[in-house]
Amino acid sequence: MDKVSQSADSRIRDSLAAERTHLANERTLLAYVRTALALAGGGALLLHFFPDQTALFLSAWVLLLGGGLLLIFGGLRFVQVGRRIHRSDS
Repeated sequence: MDKVSQSADSRIRDSLAAERTHLANERTLLAYVRTALALAGGGALLLHFFPDQTALFLSAWVLLLGGGLLLIFGGLRFVQVGRRIHRSDS
């Protein structure tokens, strides 16, 4: 194999690796969103069906708050990692 085709193969391989990294970051964001929605949904369910039981009421609000915080954390993490990936692509 000559140097030109090796260089082209290397560029293609690097491009595909960068694309896989971007896709992995997006999958991680979706996992954060899915988990945050599950926590918030569980909290909403507890609030709906057990509004008068204090322990479950407090647990429901903890789940809702945890879901919201996890969603924010996941979004911030996605942006942070995306910037690092973009810098290493350049």
